[in-house]
Amino acid sequence: MPTSTKNREPKKKKVINYKSCFDIIGPIMIGPSSSHTAGAIAIGEVANKLFHGKPKKAIIKFYESFAATHKGHGTDYATMSGILGFATNDPRVPNALEIAEKKGIEYEIIEMDGTSPVGHANTSCINLIDDDHEIHVTGISVGGGTIEVKYIEIDGFTLEPQGTLPILLAITTDESLKPELEKKLKENNVKINIITRYAQNDKFLFQFDLDSQPPKALKNELTNYNTKDKIILL
Repeated sequence: MPTSTKNREPKKKKVINYKSCFDIIGPIMIGPSSSHTAGAIAIGEVANKLFHGKPKKAIIKFYESFAATHKGHGTDYATMSGILGFATNDPRVPNALEIAEKKGIEYEIIEMDGTSPVGHANTSCINLIDDDHEIHVTGISVGGGTIEVKYIEIDGFTLEPQGTLPILLAITTDESLKPELEKKLKENNVKINIITRYAQNDKFLFQFDLDSQPPKALKNELTNYNTKDKIILL
C-alpha cells in the first residue's frame, strides 16, 4: 500500500485559467453550478477510475472557493457522486453522501485554510483508501464542467500532468505494452501529444496525453484489454 498522501499536495505558482464562452455553457447536469457541481463530479470520476472499486474511506479536501461554498453549491455531494460513478445528470447526485454511507464508505470533507496547492480557486484533493491500496488525485474545475488533473499518486507512481484530459495511463511489468497501445491509438486516428515513461522497481507506467477521446469501440477494448496490466482512460 502506498505511503499516505494526506499532506503531500504539491506547491505551485498561482495561475488563472479562462475558457471560451462555448466551454462555460456546461453539460446537462443536476445544478446549481457547472464549475462547482459538474466540475466536482468530473474530479470525483477521475478518482473513481484511478481507484477502480469501492473504497472504504474517502478523504476530500477543498481549497479556496470550493472550501468556502461547497455546501451551498453542492460541491460536497457532487464530488462523492463522481467517486460513486454517477453521471452529471443522474437524479441520485443530491443524495450521494447518504448513498455513500449506506454503501459503507466512510468519508471526511475538510475545508482547507490558505491558498490552493496548485494555484486555482476551485481545487479539490481526493484520497480513496481500502485495505489494499490508496490513490490520490488533485484536480481543478476551470468552468463549464471542464477540469484539469494536476497531481496523481497511484501504485507507487507520482504524476504531475501538464496537459488537459484525456489521458491514458498504462501500468505494467512489460514494456512492450507501450508500442502495442501506441499502435492501437494511431490505427484509430487518436493523436498522441506526448508519451511519458515512469519506472518503479519492476513496474512501468506510461502516460499517453491524447488530443481527443478514443472512439467507443476502442474505449471498450482498452477497458477489457487484459488481466495482467492496469489501463485507465481519464
